[in-house]
Amino acid sequence: MKLIVGGVAILFSLLSAVRASADVRLAQIFSNHMMLQRDLPVRVWGWADAGEAVSVSLAGVVKETTADATGSWALELPAMNAGKALELQVKGKNLLVLKNIIVGDIWVCSGQSNMEMTLGRCLGAAEDIRAATLPDIRQIKFKRTSAGEPQADAVLESPWQECSPRTAANFSAAGFYFARDVQQQTGVPIGLIYTNWGGTRIEPWTPQQGLEMIPELSQALAAKKILLQARRTQMSAYLDQLEAWITLNRDNLKSDAPLSPAPALPATPDGGWSGLYNAMIHPIIKFPIKGALWYQGEANGPEGDTYYHKMRALIGGWRKQWDQGDFPFYFVQLANYQAPIEDPGGGNGWANHREAQRKSLTIPNTGMAVIIDTVPLAQAPDIHPRNKYDVGTRLARLALARDYAMGNVPCGPLFKTAKVEGSNIRLDFEHTGAGLMVGSKDGRSPALEDAAGKLKQFAIAGADKKWFWADAVIDKDSVLVSSPEVKEPVAVRYAFQMNPDGANLYNKDGLPASPFRTDDW
Repeated sequence: MKLIVGGVAILFSLLSAVRASADVRLAQIFSNHMMLQRDLPVRVWGWADAGEAVSVSLAGVVKETTADATGSWALELPAMNAGKALELQVKGKNLLVLKNIIVGDIWVCSGQSNMEMTLGRCLGAAEDIRAATLPDIRQIKFKRTSAGEPQADAVLESPWQECSPRTAANFSAAGFYFARDVQQQTGVPIGLIYTNWGGTRIEPWTPQQGLEMIPELSQALAAKKILLQARRTQMSAYLDQLEAWITLNRDNLKSDAPLSPAPALPATPDGGWSGLYNAMIHPIIKFPIKGALWYQGEANGPEGDTYYHKMRALIGGWRKQWDQGDFPFYFVQLANYQAPIEDPGGGNGWANHREAQRKSLTIPNTGMAVIIDTVPLAQAPDIHPRNKYDVGTRLARLALARDYAMGNVPCGPLFKTAKVEGSNIRLDFEHTGAGLMVGSKDGRSPALEDAAGKLKQFAIAGADKKWFWADAVIDKDSVLVSSPEVKEPVAVRYAFQMNPDGANLYNKDGLPASPFRTDDW
C-alpha cells in the first residue's frame, strides 16, 4: 500500500500499528549505510508490542530491554571510536539487521533553501560530482513536515546513503563541500542529517523551551501560547477524524493491495511556531551528533536585534533538547543580494540582519561563514547563490580550526574595537591571521591580494550622524578610516548595505571581513 500524506508523521505510526503491531521497528534515523556518532554512547530506540522483549547487538555488545506500556523502547550501547562496516541487529518477535554502518562525526544541516540547494545545481559542480566516490561521507534527508506537537519519529525523504557519483548531485551543496573538506583533512567519516525547508522563517525551527529562555521574546511567546492552545484543540479534533478514517478503511489498510477509493484524509492542522522543530528536529534529539550547520535568514528579512534573540532561542533550545552541552553551531551570514546603493550610511535590506548574525557570535561555541564576496554583480538578483563551494569550505574552516585542532585561521576578520585618533578612527580586528589585505576574488578561485587596490565600502560619520564615503588604509593589523568631510569622526560602517558590492577587506588567508558598524543609531 502506498499513501501520500502532507506533513503528518503520526499517521504512519497509526497505520503501522494497524498492519504490523507485532513487529519491532526502529526510528527512521536508523537504516542500512547509516553513521553513528563517535565517542558518545550509542542510543537505539523504536517501538514494539507493549511488554515485548527487545535485544540490540552492535560490535559484539548485546543489550536488552522491554517495551513499555505504550510500546516504546530505548537502550544505550557503549561509545565507539571511528570505525567501518558494522552490523546492527535488533531482535524482538522479528529480527532487523542493518548493514554497512560506520562511526564518525554527524552534523545536522538545517535552514531554508540555500542549505537545501543541491550540488547538481551549483557552480563548478560537475567535476566534483564525477570525483565523489567518498564512502566515508553519508547523508540522510527528512521530508518537509510540520506538526503542532513534538513528534516521536521523523518522516524520511531518503534514508542514509553513501556519497558517490550516482548520489552526490542530490547532496546539499553546502553540506557536501563542508563534509568533503573535513573528511579529507582529518580522515574522520562525516555524516550529514538534512532537515531543511525552503522559504521558512527561524521561528518554526525553534523549540518551545528555547523561546521560553529568552526574555526579549516574551511578548511574542505569549501570543504564541494563545495560538498553540487553539492548535491543540484543532489537533484533538483532527485525531478523532483520523481514527474514524482508519476505522472506515481498516480492511484495506490490512491488505498489501492498492487502497480502494475512500473518503479524503482529514486536513492536517498547521504546526505554526515550533512546527518544523516538532516534526523535523525533535524526532532526533536522542541521536548523538557532533554539531549543527545553519543557513537561514532570507525569510526573516531586514530584522535586527529580534533575529539575534531568535538565534539565542534556536541555539539554546536545540542544545537544551539534545542535552549535549554547547555543541558547535556554525551558521552562514547572508550573501550579497540585489543592486548596490550609493548611500554611504547604507542600512537597507539585510544590513541589520547581517549585524544581528554577527552579534550572534556572542553565543558560546558559534562561528559564522561570511559570503558577501560570492555573488558577482550580474547574479545579484538571484537569492540562491550558485557558488556553494565557498559556503561549505568556509564552514569547514570553522570546524577544522575549532573541533579538529587543524590550526588554521577559522574565519575572516571580525571587528573588535574602534578608537578615535584625531581625524581618524582606528579599527582593530580578530582573526587577522598573517595580516590584512585588499583582496580580489573571482568565482570559486581563492581571493588574491590586490597590492595596488584601495579598500572600499567604508563610511564615516561625526556626531551629526551624516555619513560620507571614507578613505581606509591598512596599518598592520588595523585599518585607519578618515574623510576630509568629517573632522571629528565618531563612527564607522563597513559593507553595511543589502549588496556591499566591492567590499574587499580580507585577511591573507583569503577570507573576507564581516560587515559591521561601530554605532547603534
